[in-house]
Amino acid sequence: MKMFPSLTAFLGLVAAVASPAKAADWPHFLGPRHDCRVANEDAADFWRDGGLKREWEYPKGKGWASPTVVDDRVLLFHRSGTQEVLDCLELDSGRRIWQVAYEAPYRDRYGSGDGARTSPVIGGGRVWSFGITGVMHCVDLKSGSVVWKKDLGSEYSMKDNFFGHGSSPLLLDGRIIVPVGGTEDRCVVALDGESGRQLWVAKHTWGAGYASAVPFKIQNGSGARQAVLVFTGGETRPPTGGLLCIDAESGGVLGEAWHRSRIAESVNAASPVVVSPGRVFTTEGYGSGGVLHEIASDGSIKPVWSASRLGSQFGTPIEKDGMILGFDGQNPRLAQLVCLDASSGREKWSDDLGGKFGRGSLLDLGDRGVVALGESGELVRFFAEADKPRVVQREQLFEAPETWSIPVLAGRRLLVMQNERSRDGAPPRLICYRY
Repeated sequence: MKMFPSLTAFLGLVAAVASPAKAADWPHFLGPRHDCRVANEDAADFWRDGGLKREWEYPKGKGWASPTVVDDRVLLFHRSGTQEVLDCLELDSGRRIWQVAYEAPYRDRYGSGDGARTSPVIGGGRVWSFGITGVMHCVDLKSGSVVWKKDLGSEYSMKDNFFGHGSSPLLLDGRIIVPVGGTEDRCVVALDGESGRQLWVAKHTWGAGYASAVPFKIQNGSGARQAVLVFTGGETRPPTGGLLCIDAESGGVLGEAWHRSRIAESVNAASPVVVSPGRVFTTEGYGSGGVLHEIASDGSIKPVWSASRLGSQFGTPIEKDGMILGFDGQNPRLAQLVCLDASSGREKWSDDLGGKFGRGSLLDLGDRGVVALGESGELVRFFAEADKPRVVQREQLFEAPETWSIPVLAGRRLLVMQNERSRDGAPPRLICYRY
């Protein structure tokens, strides 16, 4: 096992992972702040009159994981044959710098595919990836050498779940946190990022879902307490699951709120959305809709309102200007973008963005509005107004199904994953656009 040669180097890692990422980075799933908000410097000039210029593309294997970006490096996690592959690419050119590949044979019982579902996380000169069979790697960002690896699937006797394991790791204060849904009620685990040593296990009967954990500050009289929000619930009959608030230091479960469809084959896949200090929105498809929760100073959770019309199958909604925006529905032909009033849950409007848009992904551009990527490769920029979305730009980047990966805006580039062969015959690829 590779260790840092000095205390100074180790303290450098701790400082790096505890500090906010630079504005132009996209170091983990859902962006710099875990909320699909684009850094100001990347949003300010996005998609102006000059349009989007395709700069490079890189062939990819199976999977729906979004890339991550730090400085001049892009990390791509995907599958090639029976191997899971972690590629490090140069942001300027798409040239591969290094690759880590390992055997991870897998077949799910629904035939939905064995591709990677989780994004790598980057911090302090390290990259962590979590595969569909439960294998986690820690890799040196500069050299691509493996620092450590652990088979969490075997170690925690993780249940196979519907489609393998699909929660992207959370890096928080030097800890790597991931739902495992193991035996003995081992629901969520925290590992030391540098060594892989277990720091704590959060015990709960709800298994692992597909939503990725997000950090959350619990407000109290003396300041704030660092917590982790996990929207979880695995394969059980009858189905169970919902929102957990976990103490980030100890792993103690502080609060829980049940939220799960009554359909056994449902999954909790959209990450929790922090709407305001002390308030969090969760959403699940299959008829269960969305719920706004209030989290008290002790971490306990109670519902504020529920809305049947924003039930997202897998896409994480955004909060913007007192509104919650997200795609409702399991059927791509019937899916609609829904806007809820964040304070009351009242539906303000819904729109299909053109009929063939389907279940899209959303990024908040601040003053530049919202960008949405449809599941067939159509890109739209719009402003969420009081009674409708005002579309100001639209472009069909390509035409291919299962364009479900959240696009990435970093370093004045737009990175988009084409996950299936396009209508014109182009194979799956990562495409980089410059603007």
